[in-house]
Amino acid sequence: MAIAHSIVELLQQHHVPYAVMRHAHSASSRETAAAAHVSPACIAKAVVLADAHGYVLAVVPADRYVEIEKLSQVLGRELKLAPEGMLDQLFGDCEPGAVPPFGEAYHLDTIVDDALLGEPEVFFESGDHEELVCVDGEEFARLMGRTRHGAFSH
Repeated sequence: MAIAHSIVELLQQHHVPYAVMRHAHSASSRETAAAAHVSPACIAKAVVLADAHGYVLAVVPADRYVEIEKLSQVLGRELKLAPEGMLDQLFGDCEPGAVPPFGEAYHLDTIVDDALLGEPEVFFESGDHEELVCVDGEEFARLMGRTRHGAFSH
């Protein structure tokens, strides 16, 4: 599968240069990091959370976990992990589980962990389990410029 159409449109709309890296099929962000020979600290992992008000895309480095209680307090919501079955509906141009970190492309509220901002390069799922997209860290920060951010991972 090629890079998700929604992500290509977003990157082109914002004039962000990017590279696509192929890697062996992987089932998790940590596996992806190993397969692509990339530090998990610079891979943007997207975690979909939900509550009665809808969905939130939380973006953290692949070597960290979302502190759901802390994030719930920050956002004033009662979040929990979204059901796996909903991901196919939310990310129709992506393979199951290959969630890109740009909620804007999917009309989802997004929050990015401060730990990702400032990385020299940021890698993220392209919409499948065999390619990563790489962008300059400053370009990633610019793309996330209107996105809420904070410290909510460990």
